[in-house]
Amino acid sequence: MNPVYITSIGKFLPGSPVSNDEIEDYLGKIGGKSSKSMRRILDQNKIRFRHYALDKQQKSLYTNAEMASLAIHDALTRNKEALQDNIDFLAVGTTQGDLLVPGFASMVHAEANLPVMEVATHHGVCASGMQAMKNAYLHVQSGEQQTAISCASEFPSRVFKHTRFEAQAGLAERPVPFDTDFLRFMLSDGAGAAVLQHQPSASGLSLRIEWIDNKSYANLYDVCMYAGSNKENLEQASWLDYRSIHEAADDGAINLKQDIRLVNEMPKVGVNRFFELVDEGKVDPAGIDWMVCHYSSHFFREEIFRLLQLGGLTIPEEKWFTNLYTKGNTGAASIYIMLEELLNEGHLQPGEKVLCMVPESGRFQTSYMLLTVVGSAIEPSGAASQPVFEEREPEAPHLEYDEADHVQAQLVRQLVQVWIDFEQKLAQVPVIHKLYNQKFTLSDYKALMENIRQQVIDGSQWIARAASYIAIEHIDLRSTFIAHARDEHRDFQILERNYVAVGGELSKIQSGEKNIGSEALSAYLFQRASRDNPVDLIGAMWIIEGLGCRMARYWGEMIRDQLGLSDEEVSFLLYHSDSDEKHFERLEAVVQHPMLTADIAVRIVKTAKTTARLYLLQLEELGNV
Repeated sequence: MNPVYITSIGKFLPGSPVSNDEIEDYLGKIGGKSSKSMRRILDQNKIRFRHYALDKQQKSLYTNAEMASLAIHDALTRNKEALQDNIDFLAVGTTQGDLLVPGFASMVHAEANLPVMEVATHHGVCASGMQAMKNAYLHVQSGEQQTAISCASEFPSRVFKHTRFEAQAGLAERPVPFDTDFLRFMLSDGAGAAVLQHQPSASGLSLRIEWIDNKSYANLYDVCMYAGSNKENLEQASWLDYRSIHEAADDGAINLKQDIRLVNEMPKVGVNRFFELVDEGKVDPAGIDWMVCHYSSHFFREEIFRLLQLGGLTIPEEKWFTNLYTKGNTGAASIYIMLEELLNEGHLQPGEKVLCMVPESGRFQTSYMLLTVVGSAIEPSGAASQPVFEEREPEAPHLEYDEADHVQAQLVRQLVQVWIDFEQKLAQVPVIHKLYNQKFTLSDYKALMENIRQQVIDGSQWIARAASYIAIEHIDLRSTFIAHARDEHRDFQILERNYVAVGGELSKIQSGEKNIGSEALSAYLFQRASRDNPVDLIGAMWIIEGLGCRMARYWGEMIRDQLGLSDEEVSFLLYHSDSDEKHFERLEAVVQHPMLTADIAVRIVKTAKTTARLYLLQLEELGNV
């Protein structure tokens, strides 16, 4: 049997941290009223910050599969090997996927754009992440696969938005039951992923998996955390047994619920299994350096400590690690997100023992995993001298507007939200993620230039076409668009010179085809440009020119320093950092134009969102023509 090592761990936490005072800004207030239970629940769980994959209009910014994919790419980028095309097995756990059918692993496999492989879906609650981990562990241990990915992702916030409860007939005359309201302030969104291999990483630290122990106690307990049924309605065993989905929803059968009367059994089950593992000789409490426990609330931590003390077996409090209070309770993903912080933020030392504990209240399961830290905490000679770049906090480019004008103010606020979401997703695109993690190569730089050249050429053309469709009574706007097109029309030549300067063949970049993302982006922009008065295209300019203002110099300097290039060899990016600031002044002129209406503003925002998604697709599909 092969030894198995976790050689890298990644995570994805959507959006900025959300404080306790902001929770109902994202989930909404049911019936316009703040929850009476919220403060008591937050006082017990002690969670101060969490992340949500929806905005304050309760619109989803990601899918669950997309978050899982972003965590996987983070793990792959952090790995010392280039593994993208060498993964043999994928196991994924979640509480609720995006679709009822097919399996969640299939959706993640497709979203992550991994090669053909075997996949496995683990559906449950918190323990599903550990079930995925053990499946991946066994596949590598047996020798059937060399490299596997284990992943868990959760997106509970979308089932807690206020509109879901306001639409339920069963709640028209009464408040949301505590068993449902409780979870609204307990759960949050996020994903984590681990790469498992039969050898440790060539440098840095790895985690050798000694064993994984998963036990179900469903034969002893009733359902505790669940969705798809209503315990108060004994006539319907499942939401599928109702006459219609609407009837099931009105009866609360689709709500995610926690049986508060049963949940206190969870710490007892977990601690009892700990005692059994000690008796079996698998755990030596004195030899544990880190106790990584996924307790869903501070309340349960105190109960676990109490029960351990009663049994005469304790692990000192300073050895316990959690990031519950700052990252939130992300269910099945929590254990990954905790281990990611331990491994990637320098807490671990070679030889240390890490015991992981994941209790689950679904129908009561308990998972334990013992890890040994192996490798060296010191990177090989020369690695420390490499420049280190830190990802910046997302920040939208500055846009001047009349704050007293309601339409302008709302438009800019929405454009800022679109940008923040775009920049967060941009950081997870494989080629950009490689750049941020000092794994960018000269081949990556050439591929990037080859793939964006055609879109750069098209830029001046769709802007010029848009100008021709602007009515004569708005000739000032037409002139603005024409001036913009004039500035853009030779930019591709700078890019070509950069390409040749780093060893590329001019004929290759000039004869290159658009990748499928560039085709989609170009077709969309020309389609929008061919409509009457297409001023909504400033939404596209907000994204494309924003990249110049906000990202071009940042990327250009990173590429220059990582590859040892000169300013002249990255001049396309450095030039756009300066020129696009001037272009923003023209964009501001459109935002402040008298013809701006609420309807036009809505179209501008949609065009910005669409352009952002298609630009990401262009970068995701490098070389896919």
